[in-house]
Amino acid sequence: MAPRRKKIYEGKAKTLYEGPEPGTLVQYFKDDATAFNAQKKAVIEGKGVLNNRLSEYFMTGLTNIGVPNHFIKRLNMREQLIRQVEIVPLEVIVRNFAAGSIAKRLGLEEGTPLPRPIVEYSYKNDDLGDPLVPEEYIIAFGWANQQDLDDIVALALRVNDFLTGVFYAVGIKLIDFKIEVGRVWEGDFMRLLVADEISPDSCRLWDIKTGEKLDKDVFRRDLGNLTDAYTEVARRLGVLPTNTAQIKPTLIN
Repeated sequence: MAPRRKKIYEGKAKTLYEGPEPGTLVQYFKDDATAFNAQKKAVIEGKGVLNNRLSEYFMTGLTNIGVPNHFIKRLNMREQLIRQVEIVPLEVIVRNFAAGSIAKRLGLEEGTPLPRPIVEYSYKNDDLGDPLVPEEYIIAFGWANQQDLDDIVALALRVNDFLTGVFYAVGIKLIDFKIEVGRVWEGDFMRLLVADEISPDSCRLWDIKTGEKLDKDVFRRDLGNLTDAYTEVARRLGVLPTNTAQIKPTLIN
């Protein structure tokens, strides 16, 4: 019997295990869905399988255009091998259209095009609800320095250009998305990589013609079956696993 793997970290949607080689981890995609800082929870059959395949698709695409990221290879339907990184404790949010919190904060109608892509940061802390933070806080508290932030913005905007084009080609508007960034050291040299995942869990995606939502807002706002929405994204991109059962969400109290 194979030895039990050592769990390194468990988040709301993924679990990280010790990898087979030093400097690697195995990232397992769960079927759990959460919203409103985990106040709303459900288990959604097939979500982890879809997000594993979709994140593989996007990370591979980024590698092909020279955007560094943590992805090494997919191992099976729910797991992928990734580089171990030191996560910068920020969520990096890129907005192309007003939706969600920025629409509420500024009184904008959802779907309003922004004058240019806006990059925001939130401090990764579930207990505090991941509050938005300005660059001044980030530098003052030592979460990243000014050079890091310049590099993070450049990285985020390259990801935005790539994803916007990929989604537009299949009739989907990229409203906004968030990424995490990790540090890796090669000798004395530090590099920043795109980490975590890129999936409909971390993007807002609207059908260009109908405005139909194809992302986690389906779950947040009770707009239908989340697996159906994610399956539609995967179908359009030609990334469709074979065993995504269409089972309605089971709510957890």
